[in-house]
Formats: sequence, structure tokens, C-alpha cells
Amino acid sequence: MDDEILKRYQSWLEPPFDSDTISEVKALASNPKKLEEAFYSCLEFGTGGMRGIMGVGTNRINRYTLGRNTQGLANYLKVTSISKELKAVVAYDCRNNSAELAMEVANVFSANGIRCFLFSELRCTPELSFAVRYLEADCGIVITASHNPPEYNGYKVYGSDGAQVTPPLDEKIIEAISKVCYTEVIFDSDSLFVELIDKDIDEPYFQSTLEVAHILKEKEKDLHIIFTPLHGTSITAIPKVLDLAGYQYVNILEEQAEPDGNFPTVKSPNPEEIEALSLAIQKAIELDGDIVIGTDPDGDRLGIGTKTLKDDWVILSGNQTMVLLTEFLLSQLHNKGELKSNSFIASTIVSTPMMQKIAIHYNIECKICLTGFKWISQLISHHPEMKFICGGEESFGFMVGDNVRDKDAVSASLLACEIAQKQKKLGSSLYQMLLDMYRKYGMYQESLMSITKQGKDGKEKIKSVMEDLRNNPPVIISEQPVIQINDYLKGLSEDKQTSEKQPLGLPTSNVLIFYLKDNSRIAIRPSGTEPKIKFYYSVQSPYTSKKSLEDQIDSLQKKIERLKVAFPLQ
Repeated sequence: MDDEILKRYQSWLEPPFDSDTISEVKALASNPKKLEEAFYSCLEFGTGGMRGIMGVGTNRINRYTLGRNTQGLANYLKVTSISKELKAVVAYDCRNNSAELAMEVANVFSANGIRCFLFSELRCTPELSFAVRYLEADCGIVITASHNPPEYNGYKVYGSDGAQVTPPLDEKIIEAISKVCYTEVIFDSDSLFVELIDKDIDEPYFQSTLEVAHILKEKEKDLHIIFTPLHGTSITAIPKVLDLAGYQYVNILEEQAEPDGNFPTVKSPNPEEIEALSLAIQKAIELDGDIVIGTDPDGDRLGIGTKTLKDDWVILSGNQTMVLLTEFLLSQLHNKGELKSNSFIASTIVSTPMMQKIAIHYNIECKICLTGFKWISQLISHHPEMKFICGGEESFGFMVGDNVRDKDAVSASLLACEIAQKQKKLGSSLYQMLLDMYRKYGMYQESLMSITKQGKDGKEKIKSVMEDLRNNPPVIISEQPVIQINDYLKGLSEDKQTSEKQPLGLPTSNVLIFYLKDNSRIAIRPSGTEPKIKFYYSVQSPYTSKKSLEDQIDSLQKKIERLKVAFPLQ
């Protein structure tokens, strides 16, 4: 066994670790593979904070790894903050151990003399983001692993602007954490510095949501909504917000209404997975519903189900949801004469190019950033002279306005229902609106393929795949020449026809994007939150009236399937 792994393991066999932890660590000696997985590295921050499997060890989520994080953050704040009184907000979701871990985090903050506002019960991630700004806190923490499997939990860090931290702040915090020994973590809570919060934040958060997403002002709405929180936290917010907006017919899926960190009715609590919304779709068919809304465990991403023209039910992709919500918001502002030339929308390098087409139509800017809503939120901070309208990414996330500085399934769910209500009044649907957008902007189809590689060996395999693609990039993919390669780790875009290289102008990230001659695009990146490598496929073609929309969509879907067969080589 590697000496460094053994050293880490042995250090956990004595205080400051408690007797139960020491017993669990000792038990790993009988399983060298599990021991290695628990100690081969220290958990790192990715695109969505820190996530990992719960258990003992430096590579696991537990009171000590999160306590060390919090002690490092506290040390950093005490040295750098100019606040007269340091304040932190802590929230947690429905996952197993989330409440206990949140209390440990609050204990460390309070032990360091930092006033900690702790939600008394589980709350959505977007409400935490809102609360940081509302309470003028120096930072926020939410205990969640978003849509990861049940054995995971995590730790998201938010700055005083309510957004997840980005460079250079995140690097400085990580540096401060790296200097903390486990013996230096102070868990002894000072109750004078812990204050429970709940309704005093809920009510302004709900009102803030209505301000940005309640577009249709009629009091009685006949939209029939089937809603599932997938055993998650949004049950605390979405039904209330929909009620305040006048929706009378909200059917909450009983089988998945109760928060449960084991997520017993789904393989994965991820609305990106069609299977996760299957029970809700069945209920929609049974009740002749108009729309299905499903959200992930911490309430920051949503999936939408809608009827096709043939009355079949489909789950919209994250890209399709994003362009629908964006088009609706911009059209509403434009029709009222409230869309200013300094307005902007935002998207990410792996999301649909249709967002840029929409921005051009409305004569505003679409800013493109790296994957993750922390980068979209950073755009708001970096451009105070501009008006942010909305932003989204393909992974089922959307943000309306800037009261919340992270993806927000609560406001996005309300906005989706507003669109569906308006379309219903017109005798139309979300799906018909999407088809109309294809006629207006051109045909776009996207797809994601994820390959899971667990553990230490998987991490090395993903690293090897990225290095090989970077050093030996494909020249032709599915009979189409590669004409441009964007390497975000090197920060360069290379024209393969002229060999000319241009700076990309974004922070470095381990992402490659191959552009093909027929306007197809393939992006590759390791997930920042899961043991996966992801391949994003995007194809497009001009709309033509000579073929049916269904035939054109089918043609693009077949093109994607050919790309998947050709790349990556399995």
C-alpha cells in the first residue's frame, strides 16, 4: 500500500477522532480496497462544491472533513473580512445525515465566534443563496450532494454575493483549508452564536420568486400540474409558491412527496433521468394533466414533462427547457417595451447554441461561460452596468433574475407553469411552442452520454482519456472533418485548417470541444461532481418547410446516434 495512504489511515486511529470513528477506521484493515478508496486522496472542490461518499476517511464526507473545511473557511474570514460581525448561513437538504452534518458546521462557525444562521429544517439550495444576501452574511453553506446517489453527501460554499465561490476566492479558501490540521478543528459550539431561521426567510424568498417568475396575473388558473420533489427538499417551497401564484390544481405525487435520503422509488433522484419522472408521467396520464414538474433533492434543477402533438408524454431536455423559458421571458419584456439594449442572458460552453440565436433576435448579448452556475453568477458581478435577465445550462438548471445567484428550480418551475398556462389558453402547449421556436431559429438537437468510472482506478482512467484526446485529437468523426478544437485547459482555440490559435478568454478548465464541418459539435469534460466523463453532442440544421418538423428532428437525432457510435471509440 502507498506510504501516503497508510500515513493518512494511521493518523485516524487516535484522537482527535472519536471512538466510533476509530473503530470504523480499524475495521477497514480487513478490506484493503475499501481502505485505499477512503484514504487515497482528500476530497476536492469541483464545479458544484465538494461531494463524496459518506463514511470515514479523508476521501469521504464526515464530520471531520466538513469540520476541517469549515475551520479553514472560518480562519480565512477572520483574517480577510472587513465585517464588524462575521455571519454565516447554513442550510441542508433531505439526504441521510444532512441535518447532523449541518449542525456540525454550525458548531464550528459558532465556536470561532462567527454568528451562524441555521435553518431549523431542510430548505432548498436556492433559498440558501437568497438568505446569504438577504441577511448580508459573509458566506453560506448548504449540505447537499444534489442529484448524486443516496450514499453521497456534499458541501457547497457561497460567498457574500450569494453565489458559489470562484477563483481567486475559492483558491484562497482551499489554501486556508489545506493549512488546517484535524486537531485544530473546534467543534465546541457557542449557543450564543447560533440562531435558528425558517419562516422569517421563507416569506421574503417566496415573494422574491413571485417578483421574477409570476408573469400571468389572473387569480384563477386552470392548469393541471403534477409535481414530484423526488423525495427531496423542494416540497418545502414549490407547492407554496404555486399556490401564491394562483394555481389551484397542483397534484403532488404522493409516492415521492415525503423527503427521504434513500430515494426509495427511483434508481437516481435526478430529473435528467427519464426513469426518475416515470411515476409522475403515469399520474399525469391518469389525471389528464397538463404539465409534469420534477426536481432534484436540493431543489436547484428541474425536469419538465409535456404532451407532444400526438398526446404522448415526453421529458424536455435541459437545453429545451432553457430555450423555452428564455424565449418566454424575453418576449414578455420585449412586448412591454422593457427589454433594454444593455440586457444579457447567459449560458455555458456545453449548452445549446440556440441561446445565442435567441439573443441575436432580441438584439441583446448572450454571454458564454464555463460549466456551472457559479460562472453565470460571476457574470452578474463582473457586469454591474448590464441587466441580467436569465441564464441556463444543459444540466436542467435555470436562473431567473439575480435575487438568487444559483440555479433555482423553484422560480423555474413557476415560470414553466406560467408558460404552460398561457399556451393552454391559446389552445397550444409547451411542445408546440418548442416546434415554433425551431421554425424561428433553426433546428437544434442535443444529447449527453456519461461514462461512469468509480474509485481511484476510474479517476486515473478518466484522466488518461482526456490526456489522450488532448495529445492525439481525432481528425475525422463520423465522416466529418474536425475543423476547430477548443482546449479550455490550454485556453486556446485552434483552427485545424489554418493552424491558427486564438485565446479563449475564459478561466482554464479540463474541457475539450471538437467542431465538425457540418456544424456538429462534441464537448468532453470530466464531471466536477461525479465519477464520470461526459460527452455532449450538439447538431443543427436550417429549418425547411419542405420536410415535416418531425422528419427534421428525426434526421438530427439519427446524426447524434452516428456521432455516438463513432466517438468515443469504446
